[in-house]
Amino acid sequence: MADRAPTQRATRPTTHNGSTFLRKLQVHIGSNSSQLVGLLTLIISGSILLLLTVITVTGSVLGLTLLTPLIIISSPIWIPIGIVLFFVVAGFLSFCGFGLAVVAGLSWVYKYFKGLNPPGSDQVDYARNRIYDTATHVKDYAREYGGYLQSKVKDAAPGA
Repeated sequence: MADRAPTQRATRPTTHNGSTFLRKLQVHIGSNSSQLVGLLTLIISGSILLLLTVITVTGSVLGLTLLTPLIIISSPIWIPIGIVLFFVVAGFLSFCGFGLAVVAGLSWVYKYFKGLNPPGSDQVDYARNRIYDTATHVKDYAREYGGYLQSKVKDAAPGA
């Protein structure tokens, strides 16, 4: 065994994962500086948004932890206030919605009478013409058969 030569093990050069990533990134991006600027912008804005998310969640948890006893103690006051506030907000939003509908309707009618042809005015004109034609037809029908009915009434009641 002594005459055996020591064998050398194949060792890989030790590289850090970070430098390998940067090397691959440099090969992928190449010399295009606009892609590098875009990547840096993405990393920076992503980090800022992640930091803001952590601050928001931490503040929410701390605020809820500190204010929970106050919320529990004052809950008999909050429920009626919440109900009243709900009805006030619902009434206000309903008022605004109905007011907006009235203004839109009046605006449409104004444009219609000024002859500016708002959307749907052709349907209104068509319905108006149909109603006029039907009324004319009923009037002609009544004139035609009105005399017939009067003569029948005179036959049934001669003194009438």
